[in-house]
Amino acid sequence: MAKPLEVDEVWQERILEQVNGLEYGQVVITVHDGKIVQIDRTERKRYDAPAPRGTVAEAGGQDQLAAGNRTRGKSGKPGETLRAVQ
Repeated sequence: MAKPLEVDEVWQERILEQVNGLEYGQVVITVHDGKIVQIDRTERKRYDAPAPRGTVAEAGGQDQLAAGNRTRGKSGKPGETLRAVQ
């Protein structure tokens, strides 16, 4: 039978500290033998800044660059089909 989780006031405060202010990301709580032993916080930052002038985006957009990369094979020539490596 699983042991009931022991969460005292100290751990509650620690968890709230990690979650507070988190805009994008996750908080992982590790439990061993019914006790919290670790809290991991992974935070993502999202930036909505426009691309600098003179970049690929200005010359046709990121979509075209991504499409070009998907259709380039080993030689790097556009239009060559990608091949799976086994």
